[in-house]
Amino acid sequence: MAKASDWDETLADLARRRSHTKAMGGPERVAKHHAKGELDARARLDRLLDAGSFRELGTLVGGDIAADGIVVGSGAVNGTPVMVGAEDFTTLAGSIGPGGNSKRYRIAELALRHRVPLVMLLEGAGFRPTGGHYGRTPTDLLAQANCSGKVPTVAAVLGPSAGHGALVAPVCDFRIMSRQGAIFTAGPPVVKESTGEEITKEDLGGPDVALSSGVIHNLGEDDETVLDDVRRYLSYFPPSAWSYPARLPDDATTAARATPELLDIVSRDNKRVYDMRNALDVILDRPDWFEVQPKFGRAIICALGHLGGNPVAVVANQPRVMAGSIDADAADKAAHFILVADSFHLPIVFLADNPGMLPGSRSERAGVLRAGGRMFAAQTAATTLKLHVTLRKAYGFGSMVMSLLGFDNQGATYAYPGATMGAMSAAALTRATHAEEDVSAKLRDAELQASYRSAEHLGFDELIDPRETRDALLAGLHRGLHARQAAAEPVSRTVILP
Repeated sequence: MAKASDWDETLADLARRRSHTKAMGGPERVAKHHAKGELDARARLDRLLDAGSFRELGTLVGGDIAADGIVVGSGAVNGTPVMVGAEDFTTLAGSIGPGGNSKRYRIAELALRHRVPLVMLLEGAGFRPTGGHYGRTPTDLLAQANCSGKVPTVAAVLGPSAGHGALVAPVCDFRIMSRQGAIFTAGPPVVKESTGEEITKEDLGGPDVALSSGVIHNLGEDDETVLDDVRRYLSYFPPSAWSYPARLPDDATTAARATPELLDIVSRDNKRVYDMRNALDVILDRPDWFEVQPKFGRAIICALGHLGGNPVAVVANQPRVMAGSIDADAADKAAHFILVADSFHLPIVFLADNPGMLPGSRSERAGVLRAGGRMFAAQTAATTLKLHVTLRKAYGFGSMVMSLLGFDNQGATYAYPGATMGAMSAAALTRATHAEEDVSAKLRDAELQASYRSAEHLGFDELIDPRETRDALLAGLHRGLHARQAAAEPVSRTVILP
């Protein structure tokens, strides 16, 4: 008869091997990592995941190389199962070996198979220089690309990330970086060898560079802030495109209410600047909404929040930046955000207050028409519920990219009385046509009457008092959500983005 003691030697060997893996790069390297003010890979997973939920996969992969430089497994975030990977910089600089590559592929494969989010915590040197070739071994990026639009994907850059590992970030829906992060195709030594350029990792791909280029969406001060923001971001999303976002329980914040504050926030004078963020504080359930890419394309605000307890995505013009004129960066940002929101069935609220696309030679060289076309294609192809409000003005293509175009599958369209719209403003049209003063006066009057003429022909579902804004949006949202009478499915993409 077998005895429990028969297992002693075998289990002791397993425990020894596991202990070696969990020691990562060893006490000295781990201590050096902590001395930089950073968490190690395992501490990062502890911070990200619900307490006690982490279950490691591939613990013994790599043999003497602890976990082959990457800790992977499953866990939970806000009670939702997730697949996670954390590059371990203390072990061969978090570089990717054959075993680590297989582990990365495996967690992406399982994320899609089990329809749960995938989160990658990056700090590594890319593929490990071995002098060999991995041949036809599966690459993690193939599995990760298959996840796109089907499960939420998030990358957090928490240190230097180079080469193949760095490519994980731009393939993800949401990318966030700590102050100590850096991301680049190749690090400073390779750059110097290849081009002769001497440059620091901060100047090559630090936060300033990564945020201004749009490669990274958000910035957190430290590891803890970044990981907490990843938890916040995921809280707005369903586990996959096969489910709908979860509604919050009813409380005082989710109830209908008038918004008289908007009369003081949104000036009736089109030329007077206001901060759209203040309007969002009033319209959404609470002022703790989450902004995506606040430092890039600042003429548009992309935000995640709750309306009546329901997670929603908001695309709003920002009059404080270029009077709300939409430049190439803002349009590119919004296009990506709309695609992500649509993929996971978040209703999209468009709040328009812009004089059009940004004109000028610099804007044209930046490709504003291509970017605007991309945003228009994204929003007009969106299958999720769309709600629109024109607050003060929306001109030309700037109105179309904000889902103002009639019969564009909106669930509800509203405007404030006196909102101005048209191909261009009366002032611009006067200058363009060299109109006489009497004609110019008629153009200004027609502009002021535009919202009423449009309402007379059902250009909007209704002109609303600003104090009715939240309640009108809630009515449209609640009605539109009744369309969810069948199981959720991934969105089928048919449009080719410009």
